[in-house]
Amino acid sequence: MKAFGTLLVVLMLLAGVGLVSYARWTRVIAEADTALANDQLEQAVAAYDQAETQFERTPAARQLFAREYHRLAANRLWALYRLGRYDETIDAAEHAPLEAGPHFWAGSAFFQKARIEEKVETRLGWLARSEDEFRKAVEASPDDWDTKFNYELIARLAAALRKNPKAPPPQMMQLLRPPTTGARAPRRVG
Repeated sequence: MKAFGTLLVVLMLLAGVGLVSYARWTRVIAEADTALANDQLEQAVAAYDQAETQFERTPAARQLFAREYHRLAANRLWALYRLGRYDETIDAAEHAPLEAGPHFWAGSAFFQKARIEEKVETRLGWLARSEDEFRKAVEASPDDWDTKFNYELIARLAAALRKNPKAPPPQMMQLLRPPTTGARAPRRVG
């Protein structure tokens, strides 16, 4: 009976040490999540970068704390995209786990780069890469209707831009619904 009591105390001590270690490990992620919730994107990205560094130093932690790692990677991609740091979003997406939706964020970043690009060939290249990333995102999440919509939109836009490559960047989205000549004005209702 005494051996059982000793074993129970040792197990409880190990569980306590494990919980304290887990809390210390994920503290940076919690700080980043709080900054993200408060729309402090720069602070959130900095904290997510710090947490990413922790995971890089201890690769086994990626498997032990997989849920937290996937969440930090997804939130980091979202914050980088919202900050307009598209090149960093694309770079981060290359190393992010599939559970973080890296293809969706890379496709979105490539699209934003295409929207502001003046050179026709480069713009078509960004759109082609965006289309490819969204295709991969659809393959990874076939039930995600937002991703499917984005993929179809980018595919149609790329096809329209190939037909009319001289369209300036501000008018690029108008290629999806070109004006028709001789069309009647819509009837006002109400």
